Amino acid sequence: MDIINTMKKHNYSAGPCILPQEVFEKSAQAILNFNNSGLSILEISHRSKDFVAVMDEARSLAIELLGLEDKGYQALFLAGGASLEFIMAPYNLMKEGGKAAYLDSGTWASAAIKEAKSFGETVIVASSKDDNYTHVPKGYTVPADADYFHCTSNNTIFGTQMKEFPNLDMPIVCDMSSDIFSRVLDFSKFDIIYAGAQKNMGPAGATLVVIKEEILGKNGRVIPSMLDYAKHIKAESMYNTPPVFPVYASMLTLQWLKNLGGIPAIEKINNAKATLLYAEIDRNPLFKGAAVVEDRSNMNATFLLNDPLHTDTFNAMLKEAGIIGLPGHRSVGGYRASMYNAMPIESVQVLVDVMTALEGNV
Repeated sequence: MDIINTMKKHNYSAGPCILPQEVFEKSAQAILNFNNSGLSILEISHRSKDFVAVMDEARSLAIELLGLEDKGYQALFLAGGASLEFIMAPYNLMKEGGKAAYLDSGTWASAAIKEAKSFGETVIVASSKDDNYTHVPKGYTVPADADYFHCTSNNTIFGTQMKEFPNLDMPIVCDMSSDIFSRVLDFSKFDIIYAGAQKNMGPAGATLVVIKEEILGKNGRVIPSMLDYAKHIKAESMYNTPPVFPVYASMLTLQWLKNLGGIPAIEKINNAKATLLYAEIDRNPLFKGAAVVEDRSNMNATFLLNDPLHTDTFNAMLKEAGIIGLPGHRSVGGYRASMYNAMPIESVQVLVDVMTALEGNV
């Protein structure tokens, strides 16, 4: 029986989300027969030489693509999502009686702040909460005595993205869950980068953590083993049973990105997708953007209908075009087009065509 749905879907889900077609195909084959072993990737031992090779390549590719080779960084694939990193970062960096500085630019930044408060003084250097996070705060001052500074590079719910990052004489921790590997940055500015896999890397279940190793072991805390970055580094991301299949799919995605030309190549594609959609949002009198123009995200475009009476018609047109995952988060309403790395520009054009057609129908 052919179980493949032949109707083309344009998946704008904020995550778990679309991945490259070749990753789906190779992953599917590995579920049936991994490396011609006669075993599924779902049943092999995580200590087998075949999977150790997968983990080693995934970690190596992450460092390579970020341009952090020979700069003292280690890559880990852990479980628990970015939410666990909200705890692990302060546990590993905030001194007893210390202080951390946080930028509050959205829901997930706020969640990270909540967890950090359990470890010590947590200073919110700036917040855009009063404006419903429609912009990224700027012009803030970070206390010089903070143990580290934490920021969120892209705010999935509200559709904003940091375009600049501060230069500081302290460790910088960045949650890049929804835009990692999507644009060229000087990643050596950051001492810890963490990202859930389910946006630009793989299926839910794995979290990439990239750490400048020299910053660890300086806060004087006794850290539980499972929350100690140093222990995970020493065990080469195998301190406990890792999320085998998500790591494998992430490795395939990183291979795809490298073969495409790496981050510089995907950035050009992502810029083209964002330019195409935002041009229609700004041109079409039926729509308006939810985030301020200068902080608009290339990954998550949030927009609204100027007249809610068109909602049912627009939704019906989206369904007919095979567009799914577009409704916005309840915090913003309207629509959210998540255009992660694997989203083809052809799918963005379909959305733009539907928006244009709606204008012609009303």
